[in-house]
Amino acid sequence: MKYLKFLFGLSALTLCLASFGQTNSDRIILGKEYAKSELTSTLKDNKTNNVINNKTVILKDSSTAVAVAEPILFGIYGEKNIIKQKPYEIYHIDNYWVLTGTLPKGWKGGTFLIIMDDRNCRVLKIIHGK
Repeated sequence: MKYLKFLFGLSALTLCLASFGQTNSDRIILGKEYAKSELTSTLKDNKTNNVINNKTVILKDSSTAVAVAEPILFGIYGEKNIIKQKPYEIYHIDNYWVLTGTLPKGWKGGTFLIIMDDRNCRVLKIIHGK
């Protein structure tokens, strides 16, 4: 009986793992040439079928602004360095997100500054003080 329960459990586990697995063989891959053609047509005319119209806010809240800014900052200044600057100062001013790091009281040094447009995620400024 224990053997049958074990086999049933193993079969159920195998079925679950197989059904959740996803490989390239079961996906339609459009390829690099498709990506190139989309890039080329977008660079020629970025107004067609584009959600970004530079009027509609797409970075709607501070958590999204942080989610966009952090990978950029991590890639330039290192994740540990940026995380040490939490809590961040985050301000939404006239369609722009202004994010800076903070330092513990009594510490000397610089923090990051990143300014992003909330309508297109464009980074206008990115620096780190010393």
